[in-house]
Amino acid sequence: MQNPQGTILTTVEVARDAGYSTQQVRDLERMGVIPPAARGSNGYRRYHHAHIIALHAYRALASAIGPVQARRLMPMLLSCPIDEAAEHVDELHAGIARDRARVREALRGLDAVVADGARVFEERDAMTISELAEALGVRSSALRHWESEGLIEPDRADGSRARTYRARAITEARVVAALRAGGYPLPPIARVLEQLRTHGLTSDARDLLHRRLSDLTRRSLALLDGSGHLHRLLVSLSPERRSA
Repeated sequence: MQNPQGTILTTVEVARDAGYSTQQVRDLERMGVIPPAARGSNGYRRYHHAHIIALHAYRALASAIGPVQARRLMPMLLSCPIDEAAEHVDELHAGIARDRARVREALRGLDAVVADGARVFEERDAMTISELAEALGVRSSALRHWESEGLIEPDRADGSRARTYRARAITEARVVAALRAGGYPLPPIARVLEQLRTHGLTSDARDLLHRRLSDLTRRSLALLDGSGHLHRLLVSLSPERRSA
């Protein structure tokens, strides 16, 4: 990316620098992922250095949050005031931090279940389905679905439909929530939970959770990379874009 800001670039040059095909560049422009290119008298697109920066920002965001979400977010970042754009990026960082905290809580829960397996669980520490759903940031329907799939086993009082989640069920739910947020399918999650229940084994569950932590670190670094490109892009916009 050695081109000065005022240099006019062709689609081929932009694609080569950003690592995309010419058709991908056109498609991303059509979707609003990069600013619209002016047209020359011959009808050809006239790109500038800002388009390359936008493409690199999109690539990093796609690595951090996935291409679908990145394609939805980039047009918003390009059109909203810069303070709102900064807030959107802050929310992405906060989301990764929340996911990381949930994974670490699941790991602590595994330690607690193994260490305290023989202890009597205090009733005041139990959670209702709505309390656990709120703590995990999921819907109650997700907890009911995980239960129907055999992933978590809440207690039920005799003659009551109300669910009560104690230490083991809470840990199971934390493990499921942390891994589902990372895109893990239900069958491997079910296998590691079955090992935990039948043999008290936590190694596979820990392995999956640590992989999830590594993926969150990768995403966090990609988001930092994307934030740098976005900063360069947004501060180059016209003054009226710099405040709400």
